[in-house]
Amino acid sequence: MKSKIVGLVLLIVVIAAAGVYYLVSAGSQVTVLDGYLGGEKIGLYEDEEVAEILADRYQIQFTYSRAGSLDMVTADQTGRDYLFPSSQTALEYYEDEHGRPPASEIVFNTPIVLYSHRLVSDALEAQGVVTEQDGVLYADMEKLTQMMLDGTSWADIGLPELYGSVSVDTTDPTKSNSGNMFAALLANVCNGGQTVTEADVDQVLPMLEKIFDQLGYMETSSSDLFSQFLNMGVGAKPMIAGYESQLIEFAVQNPQDYEELKDDLVMIYPTPTVWSTHVYIALTDAGERGAQALLDEEVQRLAWEKHGFRTSGYGIADGALPGGVTGVAQEVTQVIPVPGYDAMKKIIDGL
Repeated sequence: MKSKIVGLVLLIVVIAAAGVYYLVSAGSQVTVLDGYLGGEKIGLYEDEEVAEILADRYQIQFTYSRAGSLDMVTADQTGRDYLFPSSQTALEYYEDEHGRPPASEIVFNTPIVLYSHRLVSDALEAQGVVTEQDGVLYADMEKLTQMMLDGTSWADIGLPELYGSVSVDTTDPTKSNSGNMFAALLANVCNGGQTVTEADVDQVLPMLEKIFDQLGYMETSSSDLFSQFLNMGVGAKPMIAGYESQLIEFAVQNPQDYEELKDDLVMIYPTPTVWSTHVYIALTDAGERGAQALLDEEVQRLAWEKHGFRTSGYGIADGALPGGVTGVAQEVTQVIPVPGYDAMKKIIDGL
């Protein structure tokens, strides 16, 4: 009888232990969130430290398909939990196409910058287009835009070794955010430095068409364009528009390559510039958990220190420059607002 009681007790203990194990295991089960992601954020998503935090603290794992910020809005979203474009315009575009999403959250920001080579920046400095202040390079966008509109050749500014006219390569402004944001900046410049309204678009659109038509084929991914800029040299890509975060991430992830290139590679802040706002758009109830996880304080810190995204709690106000990158502005003060959605949609449709 006593042995039966002991056996029963042991059985109850085993069942209880199994129940506890099941509950713990179920509670720690990782939910996979799949969505569309802008190429400039792939490094963050594939960061092992970030992935570990997301899995341990929030029990989620992100998978993704790369897509341009505007392309992802019109892409097939069946089975997707989120979109993660790089602009507020993409969110407004989504709302126009699909209605209000279950949730959306600004996760971080980065300014649009120009990337070029020392040879080019020196020539532009001699023309009064580029100036240096406290080790940071700035471009007068009114002067640079006028050069592009006038068809000024590289030879005209002392660079006969470069073919064609002064231009800034961008991603396709109708598909990708960095190109779209640069188009917004050019539109404002062509509008006398005033933020373009829907009523102004017809006046500035011919100038935008002239600038973008000379670029030929345009990439749809900012990460692809930046890689081409690094790999193809000054002859193929004298100057491009991209995100400030791209150089910082490159320097942190590829310190030896950055050391070899840093004397030639220059980052130039347009004056004025525009901010690119990275907005997480949840498409499902499960997708809503992704926004909370990305706003985790440690994830935000890593987003700055390893990938160059300026966040609400981290930036270079404390003087810390990830990867030893030089030429990064302490503050970005010369900023002009991006035109509203109605104006931007008209620009996108026109281009």
